[in-house]
Amino acid sequence: QVQLVESGGGLVQPGGSLRLSCAASGSIFSINVMGWYRQPPGKQREYVAIITSGGSTNYPDSVKGRFTISTNNTKNAVYLQMNSLKPEDTAVYYCYAFKDGHHYWGQGTQVTVSS
Repeated sequence: QVQLVESGGGLVQPGGSLRLSCAASGSIFSINVMGWYRQPPGKQREYVAIITSGGSTNYPDSVKGRFTISTNNTKNAVYLQMNSLKPEDTAVYYCYAFKDGHHYWGQGTQVTVSS
């Protein structure tokens, strides 16, 4: 089992920045992939950024160049640096981990981009 707890959400103005953090605990050894997803109001959950155990990253075009995913040295935390935020980035952001065929999710943190 892997437990994920997000933090760092909040209200930010368009053009601003925000950094999300996710602390992983439990059986974190050999997690294959960690990442971030989001669910905008009234829409389906969508992927935002992923990072593999080897350090490879991937982003959809909607956030590429604005968002950066990273982990710490011990691989028990994952971060999402979000810059140049837009109102359409408003969503609940979920931390994600994939290990041994199992998907794990955090409880989510709200990010609201509004003036």
